[in-house]
Amino acid sequence: MERAKSLPFLLSPACKDYLWGGRRLKDDYGKQTDLKPLAETWECSTHPDGLSSAANGEYAGLTLKDILRARPEFLGTHAAALSRDGDLPIMIKFIDARKDLSVQVHPGDKYAGAAENGQRGKTELWYVLDAKRDSRIVYGFKCDMTKERLRSALESGTVERYLQYIPIKTDDVFYLAPGTVHAIGGGSLVAEVQESSNLTYRLYDYNRLDRSGKPRELHIDKAMDVLDFRHTAEPRQPMRTLNFRRGYATELLGRCRYFQVERFLLNTERVKEMAQVRTGSTTFQVLLVTDGCGMIATESLSFPFFKGDCIFVPAESEQMTLHGNAVMLKVGC
Repeated sequence: MERAKSLPFLLSPACKDYLWGGRRLKDDYGKQTDLKPLAETWECSTHPDGLSSAANGEYAGLTLKDILRARPEFLGTHAAALSRDGDLPIMIKFIDARKDLSVQVHPGDKYAGAAENGQRGKTELWYVLDAKRDSRIVYGFKCDMTKERLRSALESGTVERYLQYIPIKTDDVFYLAPGTVHAIGGGSLVAEVQESSNLTYRLYDYNRLDRSGKPRELHIDKAMDVLDFRHTAEPRQPMRTLNFRRGYATELLGRCRYFQVERFLLNTERVKEMAQVRTGSTTFQVLLVTDGCGMIATESLSFPFFKGDCIFVPAESEQMTLHGNAVMLKVGC
């Protein structure tokens, strides 16, 4: 029997109700869930802690993990080399930080593999979708630290004086290597691209209580194992160059060994034909719609997309054409 063609499809996210979340993913991005608050949506994920699923097409209702098990060629040869047991090597999220997230750190692959039963580490990239005037992030230490000095600051409640706070604004992008102490500040709306991992070592959480009235769990010993204690240079925004094509433009936001992220600006209002977008043969692509709306079409199907949607494009997908006025993040491995 001839196998079905590789076609793009919409994804439905897994939703998370962490206590620092808000309502913007519902109000501004149309997310449908009863969870209150809504802190994160895992838009493209095969991680067991939050599986996204197909929302339309031949595989509607199936998890992305099950789809990739059935159709491993959807990953493409390059992404397959990064995969483990056919999983997706990356994860893509929306994050609504109504309040400050905890001060935290993520391990790298080597430590996670040894200490966390073979799990991946967590390298990540943040793209700021919106930020209040006083929004900021924690990005590293503003002076050299030691384990002893940091433990003393944690015990005395003075750790915030050693953290480097960076004001942020819409359209900023930040790359966070494992070992970097960090936190997203309140009033921030962020798209995150990361390794497929849910390992977070919480270092400090402002003495907040969980839903049962108990202090939230910290992971200080593990955090100490993986932290980079050196002064962290203030992050600079990367040089970005728009590359124009008929009906759209792209710019590179970041690239590392795990993923590549581009901003994709679609505008075919003055173009008679739809914009032709090349699909990959060596890797899948994901289109995360951060603004606007439009229509996606191949030889075999077409469907509309709107702000907040996430589209999975298998490797070797039929040639795509897009029409509309929208901004997306285009992600691949």
